[in-house]
Amino acid sequence: MPARRPGALAVPIARRNDRTMADPDMIRIAAALIEDGNGRMLLVRKAGTRWFMQAGGKIEAGEQPIDALCRELHEELGLVVDRGATAHLGHFTAPAANEAGRTVHAELFRMRSTQHPAPRLEIEESLWVDRAAAEALPLAPLTRDHVLPLLTPPVAPA
Repeated sequence: MPARRPGALAVPIARRNDRTMADPDMIRIAAALIEDGNGRMLLVRKAGTRWFMQAGGKIEAGEQPIDALCRELHEELGLVVDRGATAHLGHFTAPAANEAGRTVHAELFRMRSTQHPAPRLEIEESLWVDRAAAEALPLAPLTRDHVLPLLTPPVAPA
């Protein structure tokens, strides 16, 4: 066994795969359940894929999830996020839709918007859909299993 430098910490190899090391199969994202107030949510589809999913994207090293969300929504859809009107819903995991064998770890937020998304960069399509229309689409596992059940039904007129 090689000699340790004075003051160096020995870390058993079996413990190296904890949260201090990046898991190559884990994709950290910030995503949003964006509702329009009429029972519809915004879904996007990346170019060259078939799965519809929540808008958002990868969290960069040292970036806070809300910052990643604001950056991604602006870069990919031209949306401006009112941080004060955005609620954190929690951390959710699901198989990645477009990267076999990988898992998305999503910080999910809820927000309301009436802005018109302008798909750009890797986003090929965006849709406002109600629950029935969403269920008829090919949905990413995160959207199908975790987000769709959170969709707020439309408010009935008084």
